[in-house]
Amino acid sequence: MEKLTILLVGSGGREHALAWKIAQSPLCGRLVAAPGNPGIAAIAELRAVKVTDVEGLVALAREIAADLVVVGPESALEAGLADRLAELNIPCFGGSAQAARLETSKAFTKDFCARHGLPTAAYGVFTDAASAGAFLDTLTAPFVIKADGLAAGKGVVIAADRAEADAAVLDMLGGRFGSAGARVVIEEFMHGEEASLFAICDGETAVLFGAAQDHKRAYDGDKGPNTGGMGTYSPPPVLTQALIGQAWRELIEPTVKGMAAEGRPYVGVLYAGLMLTESGPKLVEYNARFGDPECQVLMLRLESDLVPLLLAAAQGALADAAPPVWREEAAICVVLAAEGYPDAPVTGGLISQEPDFGGEAVVFHAGTTLDAEGRLVASGGRVLNVCALGATLHEARDVAYAALGTVSLEGGFYRTDIGWRALQHY
Repeated sequence: MEKLTILLVGSGGREHALAWKIAQSPLCGRLVAAPGNPGIAAIAELRAVKVTDVEGLVALAREIAADLVVVGPESALEAGLADRLAELNIPCFGGSAQAARLETSKAFTKDFCARHGLPTAAYGVFTDAASAGAFLDTLTAPFVIKADGLAAGKGVVIAADRAEADAAVLDMLGGRFGSAGARVVIEEFMHGEEASLFAICDGETAVLFGAAQDHKRAYDGDKGPNTGGMGTYSPPPVLTQALIGQAWRELIEPTVKGMAAEGRPYVGVLYAGLMLTESGPKLVEYNARFGDPECQVLMLRLESDLVPLLLAAAQGALADAAPPVWREEAAICVVLAAEGYPDAPVTGGLISQEPDFGGEAVVFHAGTTLDAEGRLVASGGRVLNVCALGATLHEARDVAYAALGTVSLEGGFYRTDIGWRALQHY
């Protein structure tokens, strides 16, 4: 196969990890990232086009004669980037706006689960506080309150009591998340451990693409507010092969078939957030892209070439593609976050010069930029992802935290207990 020109859309840690893996492919001839970040700049050409500027991205894809467009963030899918590229017959790894509703509308996904008999929590969808309150009357604490639309991983509240639940409903309906909170989804609380399962899809065929376990809370001991993720590891011991098989049969396969039957075939990554309950895995939520920071550990563990899989999915040819091959090692990712994250992250903090880790640890840039003097500074809530492989999770964890100790961010913080659930299993 001739070398490919690949356009990668996005600017976070997920996209840096994807760029890192794509650049290793012998099929990659030219890699362009839009808008990218200072870390991605070391391995790809950067173009200053926003991820929601659909026409700008389409023009860039045409300018560079892209053979494949890889979409990182869900906001680009919601904006219709994949739809426009399809009109021009430019292969795109990423779903249509209609397919991406599995992530962009929690109400859509819950209704989809109801239509197709997929295991998930009991729920209700509301646009006014009175109706929401009546539904809360039928549940027992704790309560799960979600903004319907995209809220950057922050639109979920686990309310310990009724007063907190009522306040969360009023907060969301009152405009905290803008139009994303115009409707709220209220769910029964599911007990169990949470894990993430990934599939690569081409509209008809789905291929298993690993698993991971995330840490959503901001602080050690799973305390503090929900975030977009403070760290992750793979593989998660709690997600056994038996549970993966059950989730595949009861969730992934029916979802791919159901989406195709409804005229919105699913292309790209299907990311299932699972609750491992006593009665089996149940769906917490779907995401229409690689997780962040789950993608980082998946890319470290992936031994085979990523590009042929992405291209096969974009071209509807997954049935003939070689399945992914995984390393035996465990991988971990620890997020270095800015002061005030997730509610009011402080940007502009100076980041120390990254040391040379001798190949043992890998640092992916998540929210970084260069200031007027060319210094590396924080530009977002999650700033750096410090990742490592190890023969065991213990080893990977030791390497990652040793590397973290050599990096500084003014006012920054990170969790010191990433991997604690999995380490209990050893």
